Amino acid sequence: MERSDLELVLAIRSRGSLAGAALALDVVPSVVTKRLGALEARLGQRLFERTTRRLSATAEGETVCQHAKGLLEGFAALENELGERQSELSGPVRLAGTFGFGRRWLGPALASFNQRHPGLEIQLQLVEALPDLVAEGFDGAVWLWAPQHRLAGDWVSRRIARNQRVLAASPDYLARRGMPADVAALAAHDCLVARENSVGGEREFALWTLRQARDGSTARVRVRGPLSSNSGEMVRDWCLSGHGIMLRSLWDIAPQLASGELVRVLPQHAMPDADIQWIAPWRPKTPRRVRLLIDFLVESFRAEPWKAVGPT
Repeated sequence: MERSDLELVLAIRSRGSLAGAALALDVVPSVVTKRLGALEARLGQRLFERTTRRLSATAEGETVCQHAKGLLEGFAALENELGERQSELSGPVRLAGTFGFGRRWLGPALASFNQRHPGLEIQLQLVEALPDLVAEGFDGAVWLWAPQHRLAGDWVSRRIARNQRVLAASPDYLARRGMPADVAALAAHDCLVARENSVGGEREFALWTLRQARDGSTARVRVRGPLSSNSGEMVRDWCLSGHGIMLRSLWDIAPQLASGELVRVLPQHAMPDADIQWIAPWRPKTPRRVRLLIDFLVESFRAEPWKAVGPT
């Protein structure tokens, strides 16, 4: 059967007559009669019972019509997808992101995507707290953890890249204070707390939860220290200057770890649930420009490029 055959049987059933089907298909009635007769002959089945007063589908005709509808919808979906791929991307994309990752990694990636698709208008808003994406008109956010509050069930998320938040300190600090023997020992050290990227005050910044790589067990410790800031960059600078131990993402400090300016503390432990996520309000159909951007970000960060960055 050809596509035109599928359109024919659906037109006949929906219009209830050969004349009505001819009008819908923009042909003369004799063409519909001839085509239907040829189709029934090929199939060896009578699809419609025809009398002078009415026309109705046979059981076989109903079966053909049911399949025809799904097949034609599939043809249309395929044509739309191929048409989208051929057309140039255009229109706005409005994103939210964290300051640190946004400046260092997300911004350059968006610039590269825009070079591929210059018809796009990409707006990146760097924020400390995750905004109400729906109310403020964002297409999505690139964030450092999946949403945990009451709106999470109304959102969709996709991991863009794996990430660990690890403990680090300068060699100078460790020479003065010593290496902690375990997670509990952190409570006796000067710990540098970053109070950034909060979600409605739900995160306990000074309560560090760490997972052991070997067996997956977790331990929690409440840390303290004389210095804290809402700027992760400030906390990193303090740590480099020897003022304490910090919990920081690998994407931010990989070069300093490679150069020896910083040293991993309790290297078998890391903070769980620190992966880089795409999060967005649920919608029935995501615009193609947004879908392709998400795919681009996943591909760009799949290999965790910060691990390949050399010493600073």
